Amino acid sequence: MQNDNIIQAKGVRKTYDTGKVTVDALRGVDLNVRRGEMVAVMGPSGCGKTTLLNVLSGLDDITGGEILIDGAPIHDMPDKKRTRYRAEKMGFVFQAFNLLPVLSAVENVELPLLVAGVSPSQARRIAREALSLVGLSGQELKRPAEMSGGQQQRVTIARALVNEPAIVWTDEPTGNLDSETSVEVTDLLCRLNKEKLQTFVIVTHDISVGRKTDRILRMSDGQIVEELYVGGG
Repeated sequence: MQNDNIIQAKGVRKTYDTGKVTVDALRGVDLNVRRGEMVAVMGPSGCGKTTLLNVLSGLDDITGGEILIDGAPIHDMPDKKRTRYRAEKMGFVFQAFNLLPVLSAVENVELPLLVAGVSPSQARRIAREALSLVGLSGQELKRPAEMSGGQQQRVTIARALVNEPAIVWTDEPTGNLDSETSVEVTDLLCRLNKEKLQTFVIVTHDISVGRKTDRILRMSDGQIVEELYVGGG
């Protein structure tokens, strides 16, 4: 039977030791995220939001506890298996767009498919469909420098969704955007969440983004201290 919780964290701890200073970035985090849920992680700078996203997604190791993604203990996987698991099951959208400047929009989007072994012709077709989904039909051949910040973030979102991942992790997705474009990108994420039934975990400082999700998790000093059900936009 399929577990309704696609993300489970139990007593997760993360300690950074520089040799001179020890920092407890996460201090016993317990967390469940349901399949298809849209969750915002909020809190002051330095509270552990990005660290939590990085360990849940397997980008970083944990010091203690357990993390299950779709029932699989991602923290116990060897690096190569974990990398492959991320490529197959997850998409990422960051504040920095991380697009390759020498590639066109469609080439940036099709890259994960080509890495996964999809044929070039099929990858191009799927990438064009993904760009259409985020409202960029007709912009496929533009390079990042020829696009606005909002358009670049839409390309990033298309790239994150192109493998049809079960989970999309986003870290300050509207951080580099003006307020009007932030609203457009947030509404796009909400629409894709509802249409694709994918799970979204969004780290954000922006309460207007948080209010459009299903649930806000507030962090302080490496712990989740409050959760608010907000019902989404």
